[in-house]
Amino acid sequence: MTPRPPTPPAHPAGGAPDPSGSDRDDLRRRNLAAVLQAVHLRDGSTRADLTRETGLHRSTVRALVAELVRAGIVTEDLPAPSGGVGRPSPRVHATDATRVLTLHPELDATHGALVGLGGRVLARARVPHDAPPTPDDVLAAARELRDRLAPTGPLRGVGVAAPGLVDRRTGHVVVAPHLGWRDVPLGPLLAAALDAPVTVDNDANCGVVAEALFGAGRGARAVVYLNGGASGIGGSVADGGTPTVGAHGFGGEIGHTLVRSDGRPCHCGADGCLETEVSRARLLAALGDVPASELEPTLARVVAARPSTALAEIDRQLGYLGVALRTVVNVLNPERIVLGGFLAALVRTRGTAALDAHLARALPGAREDARVVTAALGADLLAVGAAQLVLRDVLADPLSTGR
Repeated sequence: MTPRPPTPPAHPAGGAPDPSGSDRDDLRRRNLAAVLQAVHLRDGSTRADLTRETGLHRSTVRALVAELVRAGIVTEDLPAPSGGVGRPSPRVHATDATRVLTLHPELDATHGALVGLGGRVLARARVPHDAPPTPDDVLAAARELRDRLAPTGPLRGVGVAAPGLVDRRTGHVVVAPHLGWRDVPLGPLLAAALDAPVTVDNDANCGVVAEALFGAGRGARAVVYLNGGASGIGGSVADGGTPTVGAHGFGGEIGHTLVRSDGRPCHCGADGCLETEVSRARLLAALGDVPASELEPTLARVVAARPSTALAEIDRQLGYLGVALRTVVNVLNPERIVLGGFLAALVRTRGTAALDAHLARALPGAREDARVVTAALGADLLAVGAAQLVLRDVLADPLSTGR
């Protein structure tokens, strides 16, 4: 069985709770949170599963689940008879009542989705852009996506995966170079436009949380996520499912790791960054300017036909990616390195031999458990990750109104 991510402790430290009403309410909230967190991470858990995972008494779990059922947050059903001895334990499922609107502005479109508990994407849509969108373009797209995806019914909030450096405290996009944005108060602007609470984070931070909780990083404590897209290479690090973002929230910019001292100038002002040497645009050009939608099948044909100048470019990019990953392993000691976007396509079609050669030269110990895998969530990745920005508050206090 795949290891489950850790569930927060249900009981406060220090033994028996204070008998005062406020402490009893706090204990109840913690216990409700522990149960809902377990359902969120493994939808369809039985009451017996929840009892084991939370450490609570089975009668307590039964009462807490009943409370969540009355609130419409979860539902219960009995599994089909197995022929075994004894009554089967009811399975607990999250309902679709808890809904989050997610947004991801990119160069060619603003993507939206409606996401529920358990990492379930309930609906998705996109608003295309003819040019890199301005903040006003994204506000207009957000209104349209809200009206298309959630015309009725309450939203618990809006989670935004932004392609740039984000001040997580204020929701400001400090810089999004590929969009041409600097010091944009995206969170406050969207909150006013949508009349809903908005939380903004860097898209790679959203991606690493999604893969750590629900995807290829599930069960690993330390996860590094790297995604290659039209806007460059985003990176992030998670420990126990929580991003490790540094003093001001700007950590994880692995795309700006130096991999070639005499390399091309990067838009960040440095030379030879990973994303200047490992680039989707350069890859597509080497493949004959194929559309991005044809990238992976074209890569597969090139690898099968070998040799060619296109294959040489594929191997060149994988080599520089390996240089960066050796540094990642030495500095961060991850268990899992998750690759998404065109980086995943490179590995799926060419394999990991080039990466493994570089990782073999990482420090002993740090390299022993490091494993390179491709992202598992596909098109749902950023929607699932951005939704966690809002759902973490729901999970902490399941019966709060959220407003």
